[in-house]
Amino acid sequence: MTQSTDENIIWLTQEAYDRLKAELEHLMGPVRAELSRRIAEAREEGDLRENGGYHAAKEEQGKTEAQIRKLQDMLRRARVGDTPPDDGIVEPGMKVTIRFEGEDETETFILGSRELLSLDSSVDIEVYSPDSPLGKAISGKRKGDTVTYTTPNGRAVTVEIVDTVPFGA
Repeated sequence: MTQSTDENIIWLTQEAYDRLKAELEHLMGPVRAELSRRIAEAREEGDLRENGGYHAAKEEQGKTEAQIRKLQDMLRRARVGDTPPDDGIVEPGMKVTIRFEGEDETETFILGSRELLSLDSSVDIEVYSPDSPLGKAISGKRKGDTVTYTTPNGRAVTVEIVDTVPFGA
């Protein structure tokens, strides 16, 4: 479920790939057919300028077609791989907990692709790109390691890796 440093490739687990493919097939099949039926029925009612059902169905059709294009693009760029091992090493696909130097509270996020998680509204967690300054700094590090990285505004920030486990574990 992660994006590589090559912005054109999206790394997916087999489960994530299958879920996205099933969603695409559902949108292209039953959902498209239902929207076409609703639009045709609304057209038969006459004047389209004041036909709320027609306009609502057309708007929903536009959103559905945009989602279909997004899924097709993601699947076209997808490379299927295994879920990262639970070996304590930070890498894409891992849920990482860090503590900023001088603070008691921790922050937990997923190192991966934000666009994939945006498709699953049940997931309520921040996502950091492996290509972000923090993502680059912690990649390959282990639980207990402390790293310092430079933010885009030039400030040095130190974090401790408190925990790292595969997302979904």
